[in-house]
Parts: sequence; C-alpha cells; structure tokens
Amino acid sequence: MKDYSVVLTNVTKIFDNEFTAVDNVSLKIEQGEFFSLLGPSGCGKTTILRMIAGFEDPTSGSIMLNGKNIIGTPPNEREVNTVFQNYALFPHLNVFENIAFSLRLRKEKEEEIRQKVMNMIDLTRLNGHVEKMPSQLSGGQKQRVAIARALVGKPTVLLLDEPLAALDAKLRQHMLVELDTIHDEVGITFIYVTHDQSEAMSISDHVAVMNEGEIIQYGTPFEVYESPVNAFVANFIGETNFFTGTVEKVEEEYFMLDTGRFGKIWFYKDMEVKIGQVIQVSLRPEKVKVTKEKPITPQGIKINILEGTVDETIYLGSQTKYTIAVGNHYLQAFKQHVRYLLDEVIITWKDRVYVWWFADDSYVLREPGGVSIEE
Repeated sequence: MKDYSVVLTNVTKIFDNEFTAVDNVSLKIEQGEFFSLLGPSGCGKTTILRMIAGFEDPTSGSIMLNGKNIIGTPPNEREVNTVFQNYALFPHLNVFENIAFSLRLRKEKEEEIRQKVMNMIDLTRLNGHVEKMPSQLSGGQKQRVAIARALVGKPTVLLLDEPLAALDAKLRQHMLVELDTIHDEVGITFIYVTHDQSEAMSISDHVAVMNEGEIIQYGTPFEVYESPVNAFVANFIGETNFFTGTVEKVEEEYFMLDTGRFGKIWFYKDMEVKIGQVIQVSLRPEKVKVTKEKPITPQGIKINILEGTVDETIYLGSQTKYTIAVGNHYLQAFKQHVRYLLDEVIITWKDRVYVWWFADDSYVLREPGGVSIEE
C-alpha cells in the first residue's frame, strides 16, 4: 500500500464569493516523490501550494499531510516549508544567518545550529559563500540559500513556487539538475509549481496539468506527453499537429480518418472507434519525417505520405524545425541532427518535399478541450 505525504480531497477555493481559483481538486502525492503542478498563469496551481502551506484556507474540501487533516493549522505548525520565486532572503543577514533563521526562532543550541547549517551549506554547495550578504550573490546562489533555509528545519514536504523563473535559461537547466540531486539526497517530498513544461517534464516523478482551476490530466511525464487526454494538454505539453475528421474505415489495429484538409489518413486504433465518429488525433512533430525522396512503404506497415512545400525552417543547432505547407494547410516537423549537417541532404525554404509518418506514432485524444474539434 502506498504512503502519501499530501492528499487533497474535493478542494475548492473561491475568492470574494465569485472567482473560483481551484475547482473540486482531488490529488494524492506519494511520500518522497518529486511532484509538479503544471499549467498556464492563473490556472490555480500556486493557490493549491498556498493552501498546503497554510497561507490560504480552502472554501471546501480537506487537505491531509502525513495522514493528518491540516485545515486550520497555522503555517508555522505544519511540517512544510516554501521556496519562493523571489527568494525572500533577509538582506541584512549573511548566508549563514539566513539559513539559521528558523533554528534561532526555535531557540536551538548554538552547536546544533552550526552543525545543521553547515550540513545544508555542503548539500547546496555554498562553501566559500558563508559570510556573504544576499546582495553579493548571483541568482543561482540566492536560490540555493533559499533552498537550504527551507530544508534546514527538516520539513516532510518542500513547496517550490516557480523557484527558477528569475534565472536565465542556461542557469535554469543547471539549477534543475541541482534540485534533482538535492531531492535525491534529502529524500523528502518536493511539490514544484511551474508554467514551464520542460522543467516539469525533466525532473518530475508525476505531473498534474491544470487549467482554469481543474486538474486536466495526471500521470508520469511520459504518459502526459505521449498520451494527452485532450487538445489542451497536447498543445501545452510541447508542440503537436492536430488532425480532425470522420472515421471512414476501421481495421483490426488501424482506422482511416477523412480529415478533409489533409485527405484520408491512417491512424493507430488505441481506443475503440466507430465509422462515422468524429475524432481528433495528436501527432508530435518529432514523429514526422521530411525527405526529398518519396519513402518506400514497408510491407505490412501503414505509413502516411503527403507532398508539400517547405514554408519555414528554424535551425536550432541540435535540430531544425520545419513548417510544411500541404495545400493551404500546415504541418510541423522536427528533424534531429544526428550527423554533421553538411553530411545530410539539405532541405531548405521552398523545397518540394514529402512528409511522412508511421500510423502507430499518433494518439487519439479521449476528451474535448483546448482546441475546437472543428479546427
């Protein structure tokens, strides 16, 4: 039987008796996992974090922490600490004293304080910065101080509210690796709030995708990316191509969809479909291949082949993003550079090309939402 650090049951938060920030959310977060709440600004993810921390009370529902209902428990009496986006360091205290602050409030012995703080200094690699003031630190160093201060009191849950948002892209990637390492070292539950899908996907054990106060999908990063439940999730978690149409033919493992704008396309039947049913399908751009030569169809394997013109190319070093015009409509394709570019066939703007993919590489969206099914 699984042990859960945090359990939300039918939690709703309404502000000013009119705005529903969180709408009947139920969620179970396992002990020791790295869990992410992911969604656009204003979707309710930070409100959930604030309710777990005790800065807000839910309008209805229950929040359990290690099996105990914490509704009404003051923030300082919860085994929870928060790392904020703006670090919230005390500007008049050096690194050591910032980290030691909560221990001094508890009136712990000086020897114990020093040992605990230095353990955190080692863990967060702040050696050599102990006497520095916050104004003398870089953004990454400030973030490590904030994490050390939150962990020194040994909470059972660490809440992280968009902690890397103020950092530049390269430092964000570096700090993500450090966060993951720290999580593995301390072994407690991390609950991470972000609007950046790449952050959530790279470090989380499980992800809950939110929109308009509701959890739209819960799962591992792989499940959420490869098997989105609807167009909102598919579009929010990375980029994708959508196909909408009417089922025209059904075989044992595949079905043919009359998409209108792209013609008749074969897709893998990963759910039961019926002739005449209107369906929307997601196809990730990295599954789409772009070649100047028409591919040879393997025997017994269904692939889709369309002709088009390269409308746009974006070179990103590790890959090139293509927008292919097929008639008056467009498909996105990503080409990974596995060899030096000059050793490959160069495909560029206005080239006539074939775009093709295996029917197995698509995924049927189970629910409406996010993008109109008529699109």
